[in-house]
Amino acid sequence: MDTYFSIKQETQTIYKEKGSKFLAFAFPVQNEQAIKEHLSALRKKYYDATHHCYAYLLGKEKKVFRAKDDGEPNGTAGLPILNQIRSKEITNVLVVVVRYFGGAKLGASGLINAYKTASAEVLAQAEVVEKIITQTLQIHFDYYLTNEVMKLIKENEAIIEQQTFEDRCKICLRIREKQYDNLVKHLRELKNVEVLTESWL
Repeated sequence: MDTYFSIKQETQTIYKEKGSKFLAFAFPVQNEQAIKEHLSALRKKYYDATHHCYAYLLGKEKKVFRAKDDGEPNGTAGLPILNQIRSKEITNVLVVVVRYFGGAKLGASGLINAYKTASAEVLAQAEVVEKIITQTLQIHFDYYLTNEVMKLIKENEAIIEQQTFEDRCKICLRIREKQYDNLVKHLRELKNVEVLTESWL
């Protein structure tokens, strides 16, 4: 399979419990750099909040993940958030729950329930979509091979993202993972074609 399920766009909800406010945010993300940027923006915007707890899951195999309690008792915030992401069977998702303390302590079980509910509600609002896993390729080739190279690109339904046509041409493209090996194989059968591969996920 070269597809996975994620969320379509950023979603936000508010959950309240005993005076505390839990602002929940769900973001589709591709990598840890994007996660850092979202966290930084939220910390800047909600600088006066008591906690910024979060969890994320990345990759088709869902092996890259993290759960952060941000000062809440161990296991009461990040893990409940992560478990909600896993229960939706989605990936490449970041969920952040920003808490404003309302004066009444919730206790460990109360916190677990609050963070679980806040993250469940924001994910329930998010539209789940199937996304295609792609890989990127750079092809360098002599100009006289243009027709043959373009034919292979078209046959494999690859998307050209950048191209330069000179004596030595360069094309950057994106292709579905399941068609990747076939395209690379046929390109390498051509003389004077250099294929530079780099994986997306």
